[in-house]
Amino acid sequence: MAGEPIKPKSAGDVASAKAEAREGGPLPQTKPSAADDIAAFVAKARAMSPHRPGARGRLVFALDATMSRQPTWDMACALQADMFREAASLGSLDIRLVYYRGFNECRATGWISDSAQLARLMGKIDCQGGNTQIGKVLSEARREAVASGVRAVVFVGDAMEEAVDDLCARAGELGLLKVPVFMFQEGHDAAAEQAFGEIARLTGGAWCRFDPGAAAQLRELLRAAAAYAAGGREALLALSKTAGGAAALIGQMK
Repeated sequence: MAGEPIKPKSAGDVASAKAEAREGGPLPQTKPSAADDIAAFVAKARAMSPHRPGARGRLVFALDATMSRQPTWDMACALQADMFREAASLGSLDIRLVYYRGFNECRATGWISDSAQLARLMGKIDCQGGNTQIGKVLSEARREAVASGVRAVVFVGDAMEEAVDDLCARAGELGLLKVPVFMFQEGHDAAAEQAFGEIARLTGGAWCRFDPGAAAQLRELLRAAAAYAAGGREALLALSKTAGGAAALIGQMK
């Protein structure tokens, strides 16, 4: 069914050529590229960029859905409509939900342009115990950035249990594609703060902390990310004059 969660492709996926063709072509190579290969890679991505005039803004909305995250998952489900409302004043927005939970489960929806539909899908998902899979989130964002264009990535989580250097390498690839990642951290985990900050820096995005269960803080951050996805830096700058969340993001972005 369209819009139902599907398992995203990773950088190392070896699905058949026929399956790849149905999903928009083969994945980009992950081996180190020569300067010419990198230039061609970035040129292709920019040609598909949603920043061109009249394009719909596209935002990857990624959430940690491990067991400890259920209260925040429910809060994000209630707040996601604010992203669509913020974007509506600037243009339009499509959101692709990506989440991980349990044992090695990382899934993604199709592109969604209606808050009610996204709320229905999120309402069907319950959090399950497991380790973080942020690397898969970044790989999925990179794949989608090349396949159909992505203006920004939002990640909401409270922990990081992966090799930080591997995450930074994947973040660097998103940085080459000019796709900023907004890392929103719940709580004060030191390892998560270090990794989230580096991911944000390497992509030209921003890292911000919000207090556990603080719906108002998370709402402002999500509104700011939606403003950027729908209207670019100019829209985020305009919002920053009246909203603290937007000011926190624009102050970090390069």
